Amino acid sequence: MGHPDFAITLAICVAIVITTTFVTYSEGAPRAFFVFGDSLVDNGNNNFLATTARADSPPYGVDYPTHRPTGRFSNGLNIADLISKQLGADPTLPYLDPALDGDKLLVGANFASAGIGILNDTGIQFVNILRIYDQLNLFQQYQQRVSALIGAEQTKRLVNGALVLITLGGNDYVNNYFLTPISVRQLEYNIQDYSRIVINEYTKILTRLHDLGARRVLVTGTGPLGCVPAELALWSSNGECANELQQATKIFNPLLIQMVTRLNQQLSSDIFVAVNAMELQNDFINKPKEFGFVTSKIACCGQGPYNGLGLCTTASNLCTNRDEYAFWDAFHPTEKANKIIVKTIFTGSDKYMSPMNLSTIMEIDSL
Repeated sequence: MGHPDFAITLAICVAIVITTTFVTYSEGAPRAFFVFGDSLVDNGNNNFLATTARADSPPYGVDYPTHRPTGRFSNGLNIADLISKQLGADPTLPYLDPALDGDKLLVGANFASAGIGILNDTGIQFVNILRIYDQLNLFQQYQQRVSALIGAEQTKRLVNGALVLITLGGNDYVNNYFLTPISVRQLEYNIQDYSRIVINEYTKILTRLHDLGARRVLVTGTGPLGCVPAELALWSSNGECANELQQATKIFNPLLIQMVTRLNQQLSSDIFVAVNAMELQNDFINKPKEFGFVTSKIACCGQGPYNGLGLCTTASNLCTNRDEYAFWDAFHPTEKANKIIVKTIFTGSDKYMSPMNLSTIMEIDSL
């Protein structure tokens, strides 16, 4: 989001048999996991790119197991990591990481890149980032690499059986439509028409993902964009959420759920699962103390009102107990908030997950 931008990681302990130059996996191998999207799920791809949208300096990663920055926009683990952890797997590696090679490819890959959006002109200020069609092209390249290891037929089986997470949309508002007080997009469209254009483009992206073999895809909506510390710092005088951004979120999320329902009907299968991120985050933003937070308005790391201005750096204010804060920096949740999000992805009702939660998906797919 904002500076950049929520996700899932299902790595797999693949039973690998190495013969001369071939790697194979067994029929019962756990499924692979693929991640696409923005800074909410980027786990280090932007470290390998010449861009300002990166989180490879302290205090990012202060609570990560190594206590070092990794490129994740978090104090610790992000959503993708936490889903992997709950499934008993290691996090997937960033696709641009040279360490992702050989049998590690069979675990899956993370293609996400901070700063991107659904629209191609979103995040242009960050210059060299992996826009969504770049990510999908790399996914195609990934499949070619895996085919060289295990053959085309087994690669198709691995991809078809994988879990996929895609997290997009927040930047199309924060870093595009509302980037400046009067943006080019605002002059072209009102917020309803703009949101429909964004959703229409998202439909094409998801269709392409399906064409590339994805058969189980978690599609996240946007969180309450007007309530993040960055927007409170700009627009709020007494802690109220920024109204225009909140309205945008309220328009986008229902359109996303309708799109997912429509795509599934066209494909005659529940391939896509919508995650209503606004409803999900509203719980702890509106009632922080019920979730053990001291505040859901002030970022742990930052400066200015609500610690919402500028970047999180070693010169910023830094809270001592990250578990008391819902937001780590001006735009991104803390690891604790991410844990709440992931718990809801696994077990949440249809208020949050449509048409089903991740636990139900795992149960169905195990049959």
